[in-house]
Amino acid sequence: MRADQQPVGADQQTVGTSDAARAWRAAASVPDPEIPVLTIEDLGVLRDVRVEGDGSGGARATVTITPTYSGCPAMDAIRDDVVLALTAAGFDDVDVRLVLAPAWTTDWMTDAGKRKLVDYGIAPPTGRAGAAGPIRLALSVRCPRCGSLDTRELARFGSTSCKALYECRACLEPFDHFKVH
Repeated sequence: MRADQQPVGADQQTVGTSDAARAWRAAASVPDPEIPVLTIEDLGVLRDVRVEGDGSGGARATVTITPTYSGCPAMDAIRDDVVLALTAAGFDDVDVRLVLAPAWTTDWMTDAGKRKLVDYGIAPPTGRAGAAGPIRLALSVRCPRCGSLDTRELARFGSTSCKALYECRACLEPFDHFKVH
């Protein structure tokens, strides 16, 4: 849920939209430590930002993030970076919650994030992740450098577990492909 769509619970008072929007912007600016050209908002890892309190400086920011994989080693760094970003934005009390359900999917990535991947030399995921059923394999992956579909997978796991290593047979360049899941 975006910062400007916060429900007010019976035991909490939600601070004005400007504080919530400021908290969202601060959290959304945090770069992914494994792919620094992307923010956690671009990846769809940032799920929710809520600001609660009396509005007189006693506001508490609660940020919800979902890892791309349940064992993603970057989540501790992301959590620390979110706390630093919100503290720098003036929030003294920051809670970062890691949630595994619903599971992250490449469908949550923004179109801008997918374009940034191409510019960075990583083939973005294409299509939509399946909710259930067999694991889908791409018949071809477009090279982010020359655009050729004449590519082959070299290794199912690339520089991180969310990417596979490919080689372009046209330009002979290796590249990562962000897997659909």
